[in-house]
Amino acid sequence: MKIFKTLLLSLLFGSFFISCSKDQDDVTPPVVEPNGVDLTIENFVYRGMNEIYLYKADVPVLANNYFATQAEKNDFLDNYASPEDLFYDGLTASQDRFSFIVDDYVALENLFSGVSKTTGLSYGLVRYCSGCSEIFAYVRYILPNTPAASSSLKRGDIITRIDGQQLTDTNYSELFAPDSFTVGLATLDGSTITDTEETVALTQIADYNSNPVFIAKTLDVQGQKVGYLMYNSFTSNYDPQLNDAFGQFKADGVTDLILDLRYNGGGSVRTATDLASMITGQFPGQLFMKEQWNAEYQAYFESEAPERLLNNFNTSIKSGEAINSLNLSRVYIITTNRSASASELVINGLNPYIDVVQVGETTTGKFQASVTLYDSSNFGRENANPSHTYAIQPLVLKSVNSAGVSDYVNGLDPDIEIGENIRNLGVLGELSDPLLEATVNAVVGNRISIDTNFETYKFVGESSMKDLNYQRMYIDKVPALIEK
Repeated sequence: MKIFKTLLLSLLFGSFFISCSKDQDDVTPPVVEPNGVDLTIENFVYRGMNEIYLYKADVPVLANNYFATQAEKNDFLDNYASPEDLFYDGLTASQDRFSFIVDDYVALENLFSGVSKTTGLSYGLVRYCSGCSEIFAYVRYILPNTPAASSSLKRGDIITRIDGQQLTDTNYSELFAPDSFTVGLATLDGSTITDTEETVALTQIADYNSNPVFIAKTLDVQGQKVGYLMYNSFTSNYDPQLNDAFGQFKADGVTDLILDLRYNGGGSVRTATDLASMITGQFPGQLFMKEQWNAEYQAYFESEAPERLLNNFNTSIKSGEAINSLNLSRVYIITTNRSASASELVINGLNPYIDVVQVGETTTGKFQASVTLYDSSNFGRENANPSHTYAIQPLVLKSVNSAGVSDYVNGLDPDIEIGENIRNLGVLGELSDPLLEATVNAVVGNRISIDTNFETYKFVGESSMKDLNYQRMYIDKVPALIEK
């Protein structure tokens, strides 16, 4: 246990297990077999999963005593053609849908910071019909200050072709990938899709900074001040902007809040905790979410520092600014089946404390969080092995709310069920959006008929699904431990 404790105590300061040590001797030495095969990356991947993986107990080969010698372990690692094959085929549990490995951790760090390459087009992908390979994209929203924002494209537009080639379930990633391409538009009338001659040329811009606070406005509804926030990612770099939005809501005197998470795939656990604290404010220091780790880590935390497993409602954001709280006893949250991880954490964490009215569709069903591990002696970013840029993002904990609720593998069901109709998406932030209209009517107590009598299309994907951080929830670092 002393060795285990020493390792944990080294995982203290900075994001993603960043170490304060500057000793270059900490760089992990290469692991080269007598036959010349370099297994440095594979040994790092195994070491990280063996150390902290949430589902370690479900992967027999990760048991501490599974290999008698390093040579025996190397023989196992050498059976896989690539680090990716080792990670996905050899070391992840069958129930794990979300752990991942990357060969460029700089790109991953940029995504976690809200920086990406984009045309500015956010879209969903659906099939023309059951069993067919043809698909089409529909525009969900356009990011500001992007090539798409300068074009004629708008929410609800239908795209069937890229550079004249029909989109299918096997070519869409390749067709949307180039730095520049031209989309071909179509109309959708009932179930009939008709190509038009209209095309729009788009280009990708690098290093785009995406503010997840997409819309923040106060609606006047029958004399009530209703705050509306469309929030698209739990990106901690933009916590001040999120807090400012709530400051404006306070200044406007909002009495109800509609939180739109319909396209929000998740992000930072700390940001989710702070958002819950902005919605409320009357529960400072009370438990928002408790963490559950693998058996070794859980036993250590419970024995040595049980408070480190607790994520409590906060009074300030990570940068130190006081949280602008609304002190609400009820919140309305719009979800779809694309709402995941940190979005679900906000709902589940708030449920024991206030009335959460969920409008839309059942969410994804992700209650686990991950952390970035680099190839260094303590898995920190500093002194990471300079010979490669691989990192792993394993699930390390599952979230449990103050009432003990977790494991919502099938998602969180809405109180008011309504899906998006591709033919009638409306304008985000306006009552022409059917989901917002249904939610506003719930706020003021109007009983309305919700249209569910429309043909739906089978989901294939969305513009963000190839992002490294797609539908991920993560922590910045392991909870700091105090030497006893």
